[in-house]
Amino acid sequence: MPLILVTGGAGYIGSHTICHLLDAGFDVVVLDDLSTGHAKAVPSNVALVRHSLADSAALVDVMARERPDAVIHFAGSIEAGESMTDPRRFYANNLANGLNLLGALVDSGAVPLVFSSSAAVYGEPEVSPIDEDRRTAPTNVYGETKLAFERVLAAYDRAYGLRSISLRYFNACGARPDGAIGADHRNKTHLITLALIAALGQRDGIEVYGTDYPTPDGTCIRDYIHVEDLAAAHVIALQTLLDGQPSRIYNVGVGRGFSVNEVLDATDRVTGRPVRRTNAPRREGDPSALVADSSRLRTELGWAPKFEDLDSIIATAWRWHSSHPNGYGD
Repeated sequence: MPLILVTGGAGYIGSHTICHLLDAGFDVVVLDDLSTGHAKAVPSNVALVRHSLADSAALVDVMARERPDAVIHFAGSIEAGESMTDPRRFYANNLANGLNLLGALVDSGAVPLVFSSSAAVYGEPEVSPIDEDRRTAPTNVYGETKLAFERVLAAYDRAYGLRSISLRYFNACGARPDGAIGADHRNKTHLITLALIAALGQRDGIEVYGTDYPTPDGTCIRDYIHVEDLAAAHVIALQTLLDGQPSRIYNVGVGRGFSVNEVLDATDRVTGRPVRRTNAPRREGDPSALVADSSRLRTELGWAPKFEDLDSIIATAWRWHSSHPNGYGD
């Protein structure tokens, strides 16, 4: 079977995707510097190479030694709010380091790549749900770096024949249903993660950032996609590239949005432990609503989400957090 190199494979979405790759029969090698990922999230039968994408020489060595048939690229900085206060780190991790990776791929014969992009490229949408042909106008640096890398990928396809699929996904959430792996975000800014940690008594409630948005209850609306459905989309996209299909961009989302208050109501129901809420000012760069039109992915690649009920999604995350109150503990 083909060998797949997964950058950032020790992270949240990467580790779930690895499980799907193994289930599909692929061989996997993980490249991760463990700055935010966790070695314990990587299956014991998968090789973990600890290097940063900033190390161009190490990348060349890894490509020469492993000779992957394709790459899934997750590695990078992900916190949109932090991108506004520390743009240097985001441009370094998401763009400069990504260019190092692409250089190694081109030198290895234009190995195809699945890229972990984001709905943040759209910024404040003109319509909802959002399809892939809508205007891209990021409102935060995180989104700008994702969009910039998408444009680099298009240029590398034209110039070097490096084919890619960019998956613009919305709010990843949930955990593997068996509770084996889940979200252990060291910075802990994801809404569901924060709410469940608060339900465990590890933090004093939740801050709701902005209650004056043009939404029914005044709080931000997001499309919450289960990490298992997201992982499945990466495997489908990967197989599409291995079959020789051209570069493409796809949204990955359920197609229904939930407000911050609706999510917190759901976590209260699932855990049976209501969490105290405190209203706070808006965060810079937060769009009011982001909901996906994923019809292109459904129609062209046959993908469909298995988890669409918000309570069921949160229940998988609660199973992980309640059985791993200290995450991976490393």
